[in-house]
Amino acid sequence: MHLERRDLQKCIHCGLCLQACPTFVATGQEAESPRGRIYLMRAVLDGRLRWEQAAPHLDACMGCLGCQTACPSGVPYARLIEAARAQVERDARSPLQRWFRQLAIRNFTTPWRLRGLLRMAHLLHLKRTPRWFARLLGAPESVVWLPRSDWSERTDTLDMSFKMHKVPAEGELRGRAGLLLGCVMRVLFPQVHRATIEVLTRCGLEVVIPRRQGCCGALWVHNGYPQHARQLARQLFNAFREVDYIVVNAAGCGSTMKEYPLLFEGMREQRQACEFSRRVRDVNELLIELGYPHPPSLAHRMEKVRRRLTYHDACHLVHGQGIREQPRALLRQIPGVELVEMEGAEMCCGSAGIYNLLQPKLASAALKRKVEAILATGAEAVVSANPGCTLWIAQGLAEAGRPLPIYHPVEILAHAYRSSLSDHGSVRA
Repeated sequence: MHLERRDLQKCIHCGLCLQACPTFVATGQEAESPRGRIYLMRAVLDGRLRWEQAAPHLDACMGCLGCQTACPSGVPYARLIEAARAQVERDARSPLQRWFRQLAIRNFTTPWRLRGLLRMAHLLHLKRTPRWFARLLGAPESVVWLPRSDWSERTDTLDMSFKMHKVPAEGELRGRAGLLLGCVMRVLFPQVHRATIEVLTRCGLEVVIPRRQGCCGALWVHNGYPQHARQLARQLFNAFREVDYIVVNAAGCGSTMKEYPLLFEGMREQRQACEFSRRVRDVNELLIELGYPHPPSLAHRMEKVRRRLTYHDACHLVHGQGIREQPRALLRQIPGVELVEMEGAEMCCGSAGIYNLLQPKLASAALKRKVEAILATGAEAVVSANPGCTLWIAQGLAEAGRPLPIYHPVEILAHAYRSSLSDHGSVRA
């Protein structure tokens, strides 16, 4: 990954990105805006600035890509910020700083490590990330709550079901879908995987769960370590060879996997990366693309689903993948569900991978705006398609004294199907 001057020169400094940028909205500072960061990148390339001087402002970027959606000039901001961060890691961090940052990412992206750390935190009665850990990462304070320990403890038995490797389709076979288990999603949200499998098989897809899959590399590439992301991507190339679709239910993972051709640009694996990315689908995207059986009008039997819902656009779903209407279309087709739009649904909640660990002040400001927008809708539950968003928004709602439930869209759809079956006297396990 290299900064290309021609990409930087596409920015005409019109300012249409400013109100789409959560850090500019929070601070009002030009250096904390997309065009300000692009100016800093150009200054470094021109020799007028050092990466050490630009680094604090590049670090403060959430990488939400709202600016990329708003930009009329087609500035590839995702490519620019990832390349700039790779330069910062190489040239502006000490070896010790790099080691601690890599350790944090490795702990989040290795399921057995993450599960073990959460259990240890439970035994030590830790409720939030230790301050000393935040300081080692360069953050002044710790604001992130640790997920409930029972979530991580219950996944040992649930993970066993994912070792079945294949789940047959219901009815006529329409194709084979490989399911990415991921890292945080696998440890903390196995129920989303179960709902995804249930919905896909009902649509006539055989679901394949490759055993030798691993992390997609999203946290690595977003934090300036593309070489680590490439190693992980190569594992996925091998794991998902024999499926028609590669299905992802975490927005950040899907966005990164669709961008593998850029990650391998100019390398011998670029063609393989293109072929792989061509098959990647977000689960919401695939259901709309293929079509799916709509649940009948049995809303009175859907005890587990709240009726008045509001939807949060995960950044790497709406801005990274351009998927905005598909999740909403799914929700509107479910009987008894009233979808209420929140103000600024597409604005970042501040989670942004491990951003809330690294930039607690700006992350908390973004979370406060998101929680206020959610509560203003009067919704009984929130819908989110990314695990980081779900955890961070859940924390914000709890801090506000309004702990609303948060669902993935496929969970709502799966509940609707189960309600339909129970009405006919049979409950799907």
